[in-house]
Amino acid sequence: MRSFEKTLVMFLLKHLTSGAAGGGVLGTGLLLLDIASLRTLMGQSDGGVLAILLLFFGLMATFGTVAIAIGVMTMNGMFDHD
Repeated sequence: MRSFEKTLVMFLLKHLTSGAAGGGVLGTGLLLLDIASLRTLMGQSDGGVLAILLLFFGLMATFGTVAIAIGVMTMNGMFDHD
């Protein structure tokens, strides 16, 4: 990989992790505050662990891709390649 490619990959990974962290925080807040009785429903369900995993995966994937999209759209010539 060339140097500018490594820089761009790190740029995208930074945005992905920040978005995924935001999704994780939102998912944790939803469960801790028991919004819409989600924690109660998941606790009483047979597939509660699977529901929690799907909730977190969906939120983290969505927020991560949105953060990447925002990062790419706001680059505006930030990097110069060789």
